[in-house]
Amino acid sequence: MIDIHSHILPGIDDGAPNIEVSLEMARCALDQGITYVIATPHHRNGMYENEKSFILEQVEQLNNRLMEEGLPLTVLPGQELRIQYEIPQNLEQLLSLNHTKYMFIEFSFTRVPNYSHELFHEMLVKGFVPVIVHPERNTELQENPELLYEFVQQGALTQVTAGSVLGYFGKKCKSFSQELISHVLTHFISSDAHNVSTRGFCLREAYEEITKQFGVSKTTYFQQNAHSLVEGRTIPAGVPDPIRSRKLVGILLTT
Repeated sequence: MIDIHSHILPGIDDGAPNIEVSLEMARCALDQGITYVIATPHHRNGMYENEKSFILEQVEQLNNRLMEEGLPLTVLPGQELRIQYEIPQNLEQLLSLNHTKYMFIEFSFTRVPNYSHELFHEMLVKGFVPVIVHPERNTELQENPELLYEFVQQGALTQVTAGSVLGYFGKKCKSFSQELISHVLTHFISSDAHNVSTRGFCLREAYEEITKQFGVSKTTYFQQNAHSLVEGRTIPAGVPDPIRSRKLVGILLTT
């Protein structure tokens, strides 16, 4: 399996605090059946600055250590970018996922900037595909899912966290994750692993739950998309189906 979102690099953000935890995370990933993982440290989120060249150095060092330890896990480079208006003007200085056209974009957990449509348009025109990370945990998207539908229609892709599928972030996130899957509004499932205790790798369990709820074909779709992303191939986005707004549902229930 391939996990496209993790914080396995040691000591550079809120993920693995040191190399020992990074190695333990690698062992846990292998136990899950994961053989490739993209390291996606936070960048420009108000707390962490992890530049492209620095991440590439850290990935190389960790891969060398994994080889020394005899751990057959390959770490690939990436970056989790907090959305900023200037991103389209700085694309060459930023790090896409394994040097492909796909690039993680992170919203805050409470809002979506008004300039998001424009930013995604500019990225797409320049040949980069925004992949919105954990949209199921954003309160504005939970209340206004049509907005996410518009982004997907525009050409953006989305990635749901495995822990959300399993209910680790609460019932609302789990329910919204299921809606995103059933409405073809997400294209990847990944762990977003930060450690080996509270935010570990649970990709296998999430795929098992998805298979149970939606069938093996849906799990296969997500797994194949991860492979395609790493190789830079086109992702079959499918035909998204809009989710009725929570506000509209409230109005209908009270009339």
